Amino acid sequence: MSKETEINENKKDSINSINWYPGHMTKAKRMMEENIKLVDLVIEIIDARAPLSSRNPDIDKLSANKFRLVLMNKSDMADKAENEKWCRYFESKGIKCVLINSRTGYGIKNLDNIIKEVCKDKIERDRKRGILKRSIKCMIVGIPNVGKSTFINSISRKSAAKTGNKPGVTKGKQWISVKNDFELLDTPGILWPKFDDKRTGIVLALIGSVNDDILQFEDLSFMLIDILKNKYPGALNAKLSIDENLDNIDILSEYARLRNLVKTGGELDLTRASKMLTDEFRNNKLGFFTLDYIPE
Repeated sequence: MSKETEINENKKDSINSINWYPGHMTKAKRMMEENIKLVDLVIEIIDARAPLSSRNPDIDKLSANKFRLVLMNKSDMADKAENEKWCRYFESKGIKCVLINSRTGYGIKNLDNIIKEVCKDKIERDRKRGILKRSIKCMIVGIPNVGKSTFINSISRKSAAKTGNKPGVTKGKQWISVKNDFELLDTPGILWPKFDDKRTGIVLALIGSVNDDILQFEDLSFMLIDILKNKYPGALNAKLSIDENLDNIDILSEYARLRNLVKTGGELDLTRASKMLTDEFRNNKLGFFTLDYIPE
């Protein structure tokens, strides 16, 4: 077990009990397999706070022999220094990477030119064949809740795709035209059947790619504390003035006192504290963090 994922057996059982791969995801994956032959470019949207954990490994297989573009969405919510390192990592693998924020439009304006650059070989082949105005067909892929629909609405400048703050809003296939140059195929977010590394499941839970109603926030908050202690030592102390040398239960108790989360009778409300701590992480009230490590 790696040092940053030192969690007890009860916590591991909690993560393992989550239904990571509901039935509709099998159908979604099959739909992607059937339609991949229709597209020129696969645009993979990932969460900048978890650039590795938020990538479905199946997408690399599905996208073989296709042009590739990775968009690190929610980049404003992640560690800025880490953002640049991750972009360099993806480009070292031959995949163009761009930092974006779908909600504000950051990084979206120049994507037309970037897409044309990534697909320049296809455009040149068409030109030699006398085809000058064939649109570039792009498949938008990613796991639940990384912001695919918001991205499509932003780049098409209209509410062409449904959006929501819960994973799994997009249910079926839909094509969206963007100017005369591009057509976007939106796809439902899909996870994958089994994680080789339990830490991946923990990170996905923390960034909200798994529905909250199947989580135990007490366990999740302990996992968050473990990750921050190891990857960002001193962050909890700097933001909350809590001694990180304490056990996790004592750190959570101190946090409950700090936020005045007390039940009737004076007992600390650790359940509310757990949810609030997780929410504060998700809303950047604890700082700006990137939870994944760049592979060596």
